[in-house]
Amino acid sequence: MPELTKRRRMLVLAICCLSLLIVGMDNTIVNIALPSIRTDLNASVEGLQWTVDSYTLVLASLLILAGSSADRLGRRRTFQIGLVLFTLGSLLCSLAPGLGWLIVFRMVQAVGGSMLNPVAMSIITNVFTEPAERARAIGIWGGVIGISLGVGPIVGGLLTETVGWRAIFWINVPIGLAAVVLAALFVPESRAPRPRRVDPIGQLLVLFLLASVTYAIINGPRAGWGSLETWALFGLAVLAALALLRYEPRRIDPLIELRFFRSVPFSAATVIAICAFGAFSGFLFLNTLYLQDVRQLSALHAGLLLLPMALVTALLAPVSGRIVGSRGPRVPLFLAGVAMCAGGLALTGLDRSTGYGWLVSSYVMFAIGFGMVNAPVTNTAVSGMPRSQAGVAAAVASTSRQVGAALGVAIIGSVINTGSSGAMAGDLVSASRPGWWIIVGAGACVLVLGVASTGRRAQRSADRTAELFSAETAAAEPAMLSTS
Repeated sequence: MPELTKRRRMLVLAICCLSLLIVGMDNTIVNIALPSIRTDLNASVEGLQWTVDSYTLVLASLLILAGSSADRLGRRRTFQIGLVLFTLGSLLCSLAPGLGWLIVFRMVQAVGGSMLNPVAMSIITNVFTEPAERARAIGIWGGVIGISLGVGPIVGGLLTETVGWRAIFWINVPIGLAAVVLAALFVPESRAPRPRRVDPIGQLLVLFLLASVTYAIINGPRAGWGSLETWALFGLAVLAALALLRYEPRRIDPLIELRFFRSVPFSAATVIAICAFGAFSGFLFLNTLYLQDVRQLSALHAGLLLLPMALVTALLAPVSGRIVGSRGPRVPLFLAGVAMCAGGLALTGLDRSTGYGWLVSSYVMFAIGFGMVNAPVTNTAVSGMPRSQAGVAAAVASTSRQVGAALGVAIIGSVINTGSSGAMAGDLVSASRPGWWIIVGAGACVLVLGVASTGRRAQRSADRTAELFSAETAAAEPAMLSTS
């Protein structure tokens, strides 16, 4: 691919950020509308969990496949197909006649969404080749994550209160169509030098693993945690995981490149992403129910109360990117862990009369942590990897985020169901307290792993992993030339 001008590179970044805007916003915009969806479609807490997790589960299952497919078929082409499917799924969600149809159409959205973020990150990685410039671009990308996740509750609250919850899906349609056209005009096509083969067995194993764990957690309060059904689902997840560990290393082009995890920073970034996004998704789920069902706030007022959180996340994400570019990931990860712990800890004593000043301060503290965590996770995932592996590496990072989001809603929702027998307001406050402690624990994991994975010994493992793939790429190029 020829070198692009700086102006063209920034335009490509802006187009890729459009896809991130609608996918990120969709996560939070749906959360704020959950009470309205519950009332209109007569949904239980379990139904609300599936409204969120049907999207994140399918998204997490297909992200790695989308990343490797883009490396093979063309990143721009895959990106455009994803935009079309996501836009269509959004339109169908707005027309859903019942909860079951809404869940199905959310899955259609997720199929398209799986082709957006990891592919867009791969496009950015291939366009911004200079390390410092790439780090700054990723910082901007992280800022858009903060904007999208933060703007979602505001826009969702406004649309839900003035038009209705179906309008939250309409906003994706014009943005998606605009991104399709702009991508065709300005985004260069790119592929990996050696396309990866399709791995259908690995894909099925990943789907079984994630679906079994999520369904077992969501269904546990209803079926019973000691029931045969629950244990069978967890057993299926264990078998799928063991099969993955045995099968994937034997493939020339595995769906999940397990050798990536020889890098301590990469492995830690994966777990940090799961913990951070699990905490964030659980945080939003708990707050949505608390603010609207316990405190009886409207969707708009609940969204406005989260506005400071949105602003702080958006402002700190690019700052985190600049820190990563100049000083490495340790400082942002340390601050992220401390702030997330403090924000969650402040809400463990939440009750019906907690002051709004205390709530906002807690939200801001948590947002400081979440705003700092994205850039080091993403940068660690793609830094040091050869460009031919960019799609797969970025997809693993994105998958980790979505796995965390799905598990966060599943676990927190099940905590509420177990503690309150499905009640939405009566004993929600007391039932949610273990959920806040889980969020504190997730923040502590971010802190510990952030410090442990940024030392010299961890960096040496990352260098050895990068050398392994670089040597393979160098050895493959002469073979490709001799057969051409």
